[in-house]
Amino acid sequence: MTILRAVALEKTYAPLSSGTPGLQLFRDLSLEVAAGEMVSVVGESGAGKSSLLHLLAALDKPTAGEVWCGDTNVTKLTPKQAGDYRNREIGYVWQFHYLLPEFTALENVAMPLLARGENRKQSLAEAAKWLEQVELGDRGHHRSGELSGGEQQRLSIARALITRPKLLLADEPTGDLDTVTAERVFTLLQRLHREHSLASVLVTHNLEFAARCDRMLRLSNGRLVPA
Repeated sequence: MTILRAVALEKTYAPLSSGTPGLQLFRDLSLEVAAGEMVSVVGESGAGKSSLLHLLAALDKPTAGEVWCGDTNVTKLTPKQAGDYRNREIGYVWQFHYLLPEFTALENVAMPLLARGENRKQSLAEAAKWLEQVELGDRGHHRSGELSGGEQQRLSIARALITRPKLLLADEPTGDLDTVTAERVFTLLQRLHREHSLASVLVTHNLEFAARCDRMLRLSNGRLVPA
């Protein structure tokens, strides 16, 4: 079953000043990702890999084309609807963890549930289960600054998945980690992807990790092509 579908996407940025051309980042870009499929996206710096994830996550709108997640036309969402979509339908893992330093690990993971008004006790109990899934069950009462870089990234993965989304988007999730820690985080992502039958899109510069996904695509000249 197809979870994510991007159709004929175009993204053009207006010129910075009169007399200069605008920047066309994507043209006629299409993508389909099925449930249970992990797709990697590679490409040169500046090719637009992060910008593509922003379109898929309704953090930005394309100049033309459509993005569908299940039966939802993502490109037609209002800002409020887009926020609900990100909270309920997708999990997003950034290169930097963006954890809230004043809260504990447990509270950080529970934050997406608390943000939509769910019961605090139940949200924290669910967060505790996810801490176990990312092998941080004994770190729940530590603040983010007391955790290592790898632990912080594993915490951000738990936060992304606590809402049980259909779609996981990961933007260079191992980019700031050493080789051993990066391998552990990538292996964790693969396991959780498989166990929860996610549709996953992973942007990475690590070609070894990219090749271990179900499909590897290269973003080049505004389009996705097999790598």
